[in-house]
Amino acid sequence: MAKAPEDCQTMTEVREGVDALDRELVRLLVTRQGYMHAAARIKPNRDAVYDAERIEDVVAKVLIEAKKQGLSADIAEPVWRKLIERCIAHEFDVYDDTRGRKSA
Repeated sequence: MAKAPEDCQTMTEVREGVDALDRELVRLLVTRQGYMHAAARIKPNRDAVYDAERIEDVVAKVLIEAKKQGLSADIAEPVWRKLIERCIAHEFDVYDDTRGRKSA
């Protein structure tokens, strides 16, 4: 098990912690991706895939949580905006694939 950041004394320990955390982040992102698949299945039409209002709502909620937990907004906002961008692209692909359309 990786050491907590405040307990690390060497770069090897830091890297072990980062690697362990990256594995956990991948696991969580797989779950998030599953929700994108569900959204693609549920949304009634392709125009519903991109929702600018929802994007801003998600980012606002993330920034509130980031502040509560001590994550820099300078990290949180661009990371989530990119995550949302890529999730929307994936959702378009899934939407098209499940309805027999070819992706652009």
